[in-house]
Amino acid sequence: PAPVKPPDGGWGWVVLLGCFVITGFSYAFPKAVSVYFKELMKDFHVGYSDTAWISSIMLAMLYGTGPVCSIMVNQFGCRPVMLIGGLLASSGMILASFTTNIIELYLTAGVLTGLGMALNFQPSLIMLGTYFDKRRPLANGLAAAGSPVFLSSLSPLGQVLLEKFGWRGGFLIMGGLLLNCCTCGAVMRPLDMGMKRKMEKAQDKYEAKEMLPIGGKSEEGISTTDGTKKAKKAKKAKKKPKKGKKLLDFSIFSNRGFIIYTISKFILVLGLFVPPILLVNYAKDTGVPDTEAAFLLSIIGFIDIFARPACGVVAGLKWVRPHVAYLFSFAMLFNGLTDICSARASNYTGLVIFCVFFGISYGMVGALQFEVLMAIVGSQKFSSAIGLVLLIEAFAVLIGPPSAGR
Repeated sequence: PAPVKPPDGGWGWVVLLGCFVITGFSYAFPKAVSVYFKELMKDFHVGYSDTAWISSIMLAMLYGTGPVCSIMVNQFGCRPVMLIGGLLASSGMILASFTTNIIELYLTAGVLTGLGMALNFQPSLIMLGTYFDKRRPLANGLAAAGSPVFLSSLSPLGQVLLEKFGWRGGFLIMGGLLLNCCTCGAVMRPLDMGMKRKMEKAQDKYEAKEMLPIGGKSEEGISTTDGTKKAKKAKKAKKKPKKGKKLLDFSIFSNRGFIIYTISKFILVLGLFVPPILLVNYAKDTGVPDTEAAFLLSIIGFIDIFARPACGVVAGLKWVRPHVAYLFSFAMLFNGLTDICSARASNYTGLVIFCVFFGISYGMVGALQFEVLMAIVGSQKFSSAIGLVLLIEAFAVLIGPPSAGR
């Protein structure tokens, strides 16, 4: 069926707000949970690497369940999938507060919460793409800003909850916060529903006119026969798409642009998450005090908050929009060169300068990655494309940081 024209505003701004919250939880939550690691190590008598697996499993679930999420969206639609995801994410953290060993934590906080966030993240991006066209780069940039905003607020909140209620109470409250994903899912109204309502209103007006005693009986007869014919045609049209409905569209692999994008994103993700994960420990090894070392991540987050929407605005400019893939290529090159130059940072000032430039390049990549993918495959095939891309990236997420550590 022909897609409905995106309104580029209206209810789309509410959808954008929902997407902002979900992107924030999806990317920031696995990192914010690390606040509780020291207490977990004491309670369960495990090492740092054992607790770090909680965050790794969350991220792997977020990326690795992409195709499953695509199938569910194509079958049931975005809103039901997001509501189920919100309940799963919340119940995972609530159950985690009652666990007695680290394996149970992997299954609850890692697998259940990770799966719940994955079922929210992907449909929210799909909905954002259906509501915005001309303003899509700006919308993607603003939604991506949820990640640094939530990271800079969830980590201090986690520390406060840990001090007041312990890690079990903290997990319980965090589980309650994740129920907000259900609210975000509820506002994701499908576009065609709004169109159906308009059509129904128009039909009601037409029927009201027909019932007025101006038209003759012959006209009434014609209108009713026309109505029955139209109804039959509509029924046939409704039945047709279901037969040819694909759960996962693998035809996108015949698109050369999609293959190039996937390969480049895999290589990029191998190194993209390495600095945020290893930077604090590296700073401590060079003799930087603990609090100042932790502040380095805050610098990246603060710069990132402004970099993403700004990049979205630039990408939406008339003379930039057709060449957005080149801007994304520049962002990836900029990010890689920033990492290479960081080897020259031998003191705290050098590390701060690196964090500023890394925050800008990291924000640019975050704002442009899904915009470029949608430009390559189109909104109709986007749900399948993002699922397959995230699955391929999941391997890079698992391989990258540990191999960089080695």
